[in-house]
Amino acid sequence: MSDLKNATVATPPKPRAIGAVNWLGLWTLYHKEVRRFLKVHFQTVLAPVATNLLFMMVFTLAIGPDREAIGGVAFTSFLAPGLVMLGVLNNAFANSSSSLISAKMMGNTVDWMMPPLSPSELAAAFIGGAITRGVLVAVATSVAFVLFPFVEMSIAHPWALVYFGLSAAAMMAMVGVIAGLWAEKFDHLAVITNFIIMPLAFLSGTFYSVERLPEPFYSISHVNPVFFLIDGFRYGFIGAHDSNLLVGALVCLVINAALLVACLVLLRSGWRLKS
Repeated sequence: MSDLKNATVATPPKPRAIGAVNWLGLWTLYHKEVRRFLKVHFQTVLAPVATNLLFMMVFTLAIGPDREAIGGVAFTSFLAPGLVMLGVLNNAFANSSSSLISAKMMGNTVDWMMPPLSPSELAAAFIGGAITRGVLVAVATSVAFVLFPFVEMSIAHPWALVYFGLSAAAMMAMVGVIAGLWAEKFDHLAVITNFIIMPLAFLSGTFYSVERLPEPFYSISHVNPVFFLIDGFRYGFIGAHDSNLLVGALVCLVINAALLVACLVLLRSGWRLKS
């Protein structure tokens, strides 16, 4: 009887205290997003690199080495940053949008709606995972171009690479979150990719300098946010630009701020997630 009295009484587990930010939950969801695309890295990272190398090869063979320089640099060196940015835009959008639409179609949204994660933490995890994929594709593509014959790549302004590269990845990641919430099937995402993202990217100076465009197309190109992203990113490599960099930086900042607010409002409301 005395042994029972002296025995230590087991105390029930206490709930984990969560501060202003649920860092463990945020990291877990972000880690899941990164592992999701790394598990199929041949499709999500290496395939975009191969596609961009094919673009470069086709343009190099079709145009030939006699193509005049653009902005004082060889055409291939002018083209390479645009192709790198194209990979960033497509893959950042694909990561966040496909993650949300897959969870909705398979009924797995409860996996990240039930844990104590705020809308801002959900947004940070999805956007962060998409940015990570965009950055990995950019790095892998840049390395591939360095090893590719006839392409000379050097960094003129590192700050422009970082700012416009991350701005592009964040912008398309947030567009992907909104598209993933809106879409009800993968066909809806294909519509956004084929009729909005690709035209904006292809008509923004990816393969040419917008200085060659006649009016009104020259003026129209300057209201395309992707133009500012590509032009600023290219400036980081070759040191030449077609736009006002300060205006471009401010446009990207304002658009990203508006997209972030939209993502938070939609995630907080549970739009097309709680139905």
